[in-house]
Amino acid sequence: MVRMTRSKTFQAYLPNCHRTYSCIHCRAHLANHDELISKSFQGSQGRAYLFNSVVNVGCGPAEERVLLTGLHAVADIYCENCKTTLGWKYEHAFESSQKYKEGKFIIELAHMIKDNGWD
Repeated sequence: MVRMTRSKTFQAYLPNCHRTYSCIHCRAHLANHDELISKSFQGSQGRAYLFNSVVNVGCGPAEERVLLTGLHAVADIYCENCKTTLGWKYEHAFESSQKYKEGKFIIELAHMIKDNGWD
């Protein structure tokens, strides 16, 4: 008996020649290593990375939260494939020293793995 399985399709595939980060739960591509801004962030579940841009990610509604660096308007982001919450997007920073984060994405290390060319 042949069993048919549905293959997963993602909105975007990042080039195999680049080091990438993927969702640990379903392996959907999330970000190219070249888009990494900082490894020095803290998420709600531990360490997190700040990225300039991401793929295969959906965005919830923005809400104001007091984070370690002050008040921000952020929107939770989730994997478009498996719907796992990955981190958040900075929509607005209320302090001038934090404006560089606006439009950037936090992905927690607990939800991503390194893929392609990390050897």
